[in-house]
Amino acid sequence: MQTSNFRIVPLATDVAENARRAARKDTSDHAIVMADSPNAFPCRHCVRFAVPGDRLVLFPYAAIPAGHPYSETGPIFVHAEPCERYHATDEYPAEFRSGRVLRAYNSDYNMIDAEIVNGSEPEAIIEKLLEKPETAFVDVRSVTRGCYTFRIRRI
Repeated sequence: MQTSNFRIVPLATDVAENARRAARKDTSDHAIVMADSPNAFPCRHCVRFAVPGDRLVLFPYAAIPAGHPYSETGPIFVHAEPCERYHATDEYPAEFRSGRVLRAYNSDYNMIDAEIVNGSEPEAIIEKLLEKPETAFVDVRSVTRGCYTFRIRRI
């Protein structure tokens, strides 16, 4: 039984694996960091916060391709060791129900709307953003740091 009209799109496994390989090769813009507090180091592949003591790769990522006004490259984390890609794609991840902004974009990668999720139901905001026919996708980002978390697509 389908319960939503959207899908969560976590970071692709090949992107996570490429980041891990680059970190092992000591690529200058890929760093291994240690999580030192809970709820501060979100892995974009398994879509969970790392627990203190987890090793992560910190690297630059552009969710919007270069050549578009809203393109930006920012830091994101993936676990340094392989992790299972988020698979409950019809459910909004419980760990990100607050402290996020949802940004709706059209097919030209232009932002057309944005709303903060902070104690409200993200599903209602997603549904509202996807009601607009020009919405091609919604990116979820950190409210405080602006970092990309994951993408949402209509089904």
